[in-house]
Amino acid sequence: MYRKYIKRWMDFILSLIAIICLSPVLLVTAILVRVKLGSPVLFRQKRPGKDEKIFELYKFRTMTDEKDAEGNLLPDEKRLTSFGKKLRSTSIDELPELFNILKGDMSIVGPRPLLVEYLERYDERQRHRHDVRPGLSGLAQINGRNAIDWETRFEYDLRYIERISFFGDWKIIFQTVGYALKRENITSETSATMEEFTGEKKAG
Repeated sequence: MYRKYIKRWMDFILSLIAIICLSPVLLVTAILVRVKLGSPVLFRQKRPGKDEKIFELYKFRTMTDEKDAEGNLLPDEKRLTSFGKKLRSTSIDELPELFNILKGDMSIVGPRPLLVEYLERYDERQRHRHDVRPGLSGLAQINGRNAIDWETRFEYDLRYIERISFFGDWKIIFQTVGYALKRENITSETSATMEEFTGEKKAG
């Protein structure tokens, strides 16, 4: 009942309320991004959603467009500014995704939307993470975020899908706020953001 009839309405109402209440934060952040990082203010990228349908994800920009002598973008850790790190550590860079939720591309709680190129790397079980709308936060985000490995992250995603409930979603929402305030597990051990998913399982 909740998953089929209530969850989408709850997403719409909560995202609309959040956009209205956080509009001053959205406006000030947009101005600061424009001044410190330039244009465009928003980072837009194609991501797979429910049933692997592709949508355009919105986030505040956190990196520069610095390139090497050959015209290639520098690695993430070179382009991620101190200002960008602050946006990520507080999860403020994720706030534009509230508009994705309002549109119906995403949900407040669900597996995080990953890169389109990862679709061909999933095994049959991992593909089930696209049985539901991707989320602003999820079970994996309150259990390690970017500091856990891919296999563990996917297991949390699938566990969430199997046990979706009203109280479970609200528990994740409250715990997400707590993690954002603590600013923990923003980076992985090997990357400034999140290491690439290659589809290869670790030995053992």
